[in-house]
Amino acid sequence: MIERDLIEETLAAALSTGGEFAEIFAEDKRSSSALLDDGKVEELSSGRDRGAGIRVVVGETTGFAHTADLSADGLRHAALAAASAARSTGEGTVVAALTEQHAPAPNAVTILPETIAKGTKVELLNRADEVARSEGSSITQVSARYFDNRRRILVANSDGVLASDDQVKTLFSVSCVAQGDTGMQTGRESVGRPVGFELFDEVDIEELARRAAQRAITKLRARPAPSGAMPVVIGKGGGGVLFHEACGHGLEADLVAKQASVFGGRIGEQVATPLVTLIDDGTMAREWGAFAIDDEGRPAQSNVLIKDGELVDYMWDGLRARKEGRQSSGNGRRQNYASLPMVRMTNTYIANGDTDPADILADTESGVFVAQLGGGQVNTATGDFVFGMTEAYLIENGEVTEPIREGNLIGNGPEVLTRIDALGNDFEMGSPGTCGKDGQGVPVGDGTPTLRVTSLTVGGTAS
Repeated sequence: MIERDLIEETLAAALSTGGEFAEIFAEDKRSSSALLDDGKVEELSSGRDRGAGIRVVVGETTGFAHTADLSADGLRHAALAAASAARSTGEGTVVAALTEQHAPAPNAVTILPETIAKGTKVELLNRADEVARSEGSSITQVSARYFDNRRRILVANSDGVLASDDQVKTLFSVSCVAQGDTGMQTGRESVGRPVGFELFDEVDIEELARRAAQRAITKLRARPAPSGAMPVVIGKGGGGVLFHEACGHGLEADLVAKQASVFGGRIGEQVATPLVTLIDDGTMAREWGAFAIDDEGRPAQSNVLIKDGELVDYMWDGLRARKEGRQSSGNGRRQNYASLPMVRMTNTYIANGDTDPADILADTESGVFVAQLGGGQVNTATGDFVFGMTEAYLIENGEVTEPIREGNLIGNGPEVLTRIDALGNDFEMGSPGTCGKDGQGVPVGDGTPTLRVTSLTVGGTAS
């Protein structure tokens, strides 16, 4: 996107007033989406966004400017604006010789989505709609969405880093509404991978639609969720979002530095049962949060955060890592070129255990089995959370029985980690997600094997 000579000139301009560190992040992003709602195409769009953000750091001050003009003048003006915002009275820092770095892509892309006709994408939506409705007359509404994105980035900085990545993602989701005596119930299924249109050679869209419809139909016979503290078994994949939100954010170094994390200052402490190993891994091939380099040019890494229950590290971006005299963990991410990078998760998961999930259930006399969690709220400073259960069942006499509805899981992230007493051997990643933080959203993945928490508060409506 930008020639090497122009990169060097821009970095020099950014450091001309005494900056200690300067960085260029350039991005060329194209995307397309289509939405079929109630049998009609409600949205069919495509777009392209291109520009660069320039960051200059002096001590504790960061200057940042962005521009959609990638010409020499456009970049120079942005560089001088960022330098002015972080002005120092010292002389400018010399730019280190740029060394091009190469990091392996998590997987190959064989069919770029931009080469596929819009009509072909809409046909996928029509197929999903037809199959979902065929599952029963109680299905009254179907919404299907297609999305693809190609994001090419270039990162260069005054430390000599020069790196680039070509990131492609494709996503498909189906949401269904079923109507019955208990009112309306919903079911949703989605699949997203960092691959091209070949995704649909690997994924059965019709089966995806059937599962979404059946989930909604099953919930029609759901009874109100119980209330109170009880054992909770979380199914494979479905509960990863709980640990992403209630634990993962608290392990981001910027929140630790702001004293906004319950895990601050606890490196080396036992923070979970010895069963728990928590990992954040940007190298996971075919998972939604995977990439070759992060948005600061650092190669993606697999980072163990909690090992056998002991807190061993946090996640780091470049700025926080520089202050601590260490390397970034590859967790510097940003929504787009107009945004500053910050510490963000990639694919965060609890590693596999060695217990048969059937044995975990059989050993649970009563409680709740959660197959899928929805959205929630978390206080990272305390770890307190509330999550909605979008698919859950009663456990009675060691067996999963009736579906339940209208329930929340209420608890504390650090406490949950100390109450995991069984971990299955059936690890699975969950659905693709978007993580929001400080107004920025980035693609992430999460996952778990089946696990049991000895006690969690279920907020239901059953008397």
